[in-house]
Amino acid sequence: MSRALIEAAQTAVDLTPSPIESSWIIKGNPAAHSAVLLKSTDGLAWTMVWQCSEGMFNWYYDVDETILILEGSIVLESDTMSPTRYLPGDVIYFKDGAHAKWHVEGHVRKLAFFRRTQPVLLGFALRAFSKIKRTVVPARKRRVVSLMDPH
Repeated sequence: MSRALIEAAQTAVDLTPSPIESSWIIKGNPAAHSAVLLKSTDGLAWTMVWQCSEGMFNWYYDVDETILILEGSIVLESDTMSPTRYLPGDVIYFKDGAHAKWHVEGHVRKLAFFRRTQPVLLGFALRAFSKIKRTVVPARKRRVVSLMDPH
């Protein structure tokens, strides 16, 4: 795993089959493919590109996921949301524990950002540590560089 502070990736990559759980499929024969593009050092966050052919299926989320539709269209619905169509450029956020019914119209390609949810106490401890670090260690010592700084 790279320790670089800045990494980049392209979404035009070779994808591998990523089958949808057969019991989740409602209609059609949707074929999904994906590739992980980037991963955080601690493995708690990652970015991937995913595409799927036409079909209708349930999806159950066990991590937080934010998606950006790159190509195609989908209609999403859930117990709390009526059917809504999403197109390229739309961004959708699914919380850990969410359920959605996906209807892929033709095909869809998305960029997905995942974040594994931390236990509440651990999250609190990490935020407290980060705040203490920002207070104790001066900004110039944290190697933070402003994008507006001409030097």
